[in-house]
Amino acid sequence: MSHEYDDPTRLIPRNLEQAGTFSPDDPTQFIVRPVGPPARYTPVPPVPLQTPFVTGHHPGAMLGQPVVPGPEHLRLIAPVQRRPTRGWRRLVYALTGGAINPGESPYERNRRALVARVNRQVRGDYRIAVLSLKGGVGKTTTTVALGATLASVRGDRVIAVDANPDFGTLAQRGPDQTRATVRDLLADTSIRRYSDVRAYTSQSASRLEIMASERDPAASEAFSEDDYRQVISLLQRFYNIILTDCGTGLMHSAMTGVLDEANAIILVTSPAMDGARSASATLDWLAHQGYERLVANAVVVVSSARPGATSMDIEQLMQYFQSRSRAVHFIPFDDHLAEGSEVVLSLMNRKTQDAFIELAATVADAFSYRDHGQFVPITPAR
Repeated sequence: MSHEYDDPTRLIPRNLEQAGTFSPDDPTQFIVRPVGPPARYTPVPPVPLQTPFVTGHHPGAMLGQPVVPGPEHLRLIAPVQRRPTRGWRRLVYALTGGAINPGESPYERNRRALVARVNRQVRGDYRIAVLSLKGGVGKTTTTVALGATLASVRGDRVIAVDANPDFGTLAQRGPDQTRATVRDLLADTSIRRYSDVRAYTSQSASRLEIMASERDPAASEAFSEDDYRQVISLLQRFYNIILTDCGTGLMHSAMTGVLDEANAIILVTSPAMDGARSASATLDWLAHQGYERLVANAVVVVSSARPGATSMDIEQLMQYFQSRSRAVHFIPFDDHLAEGSEVVLSLMNRKTQDAFIELAATVADAFSYRDHGQFVPITPAR
């Protein structure tokens, strides 16, 4: 079947088939050029909505040309909700055999973020001095509980050393696995390996190791600055984190070595007026003695060593020390810690455990910097 537009001459009127060029004297004469048939309609296939278009440099393809999806266009791993570990969420997950997973609670997510901060890498070794001018405020307890928290969360070696020249009690807060002291360690000239040092320490269930000071209060030979420097020089070869439980004085010989060797200090105070004044005086003394770097990086711990309410405004006290240090943490009263015996993390109540892991995370925030003398703020891990 032929169409009338198959022959282009059929579109020309018969009286114009022989028409020539246009003449002004004869307006009816003009040229009519043959025209072809109209273009046939060819439908354009639709572009699938999910087809990616090239929007950047792509070899052999033009901008806007559909291409085969690459790995960058695919979601290879679907997000998986973590299994809840406590509360009604855990119960629902267990009763449904995992078919219903309500995910982690805000508490669990925050706890996981704190653990990630505690696990920050330590470059070399990190030395923390725990001190207080006033006795009975929880300095030794803070040293052991913080060290135990760090050791239980991290996979490296953590040790607490008793540098109290006046019969320190650090060893009483851990297991009694050896009667050796720091003095015995210094007398051993054959130490070559970690196992050699381990013979002089006691290790708790948390993996925290404790090195005791001289147990005889009548010992005439005091723990000196040179003694402390020798101990630290030895321990930093085998341990990643070294905590030093200092005495209550700042003027004894060993204290100079402690402060010179420390990367950071933790200043422990009580929620009482005399404790706060002593802590403030300690910061002043450190600044005047040239330890501004330690003051700037200091973490103040307000430890409630006694049950019941206090007459002090805790919030106001913490705000004051916040203006003078890097961070301030409050440790609530805990029946287990008040016993004065070996510190076991699992026996502390949950609020106390949470307080110490928050303290450990704050301390660990400074681990990522090679120059540990100056703290640089970082964004907490999410």
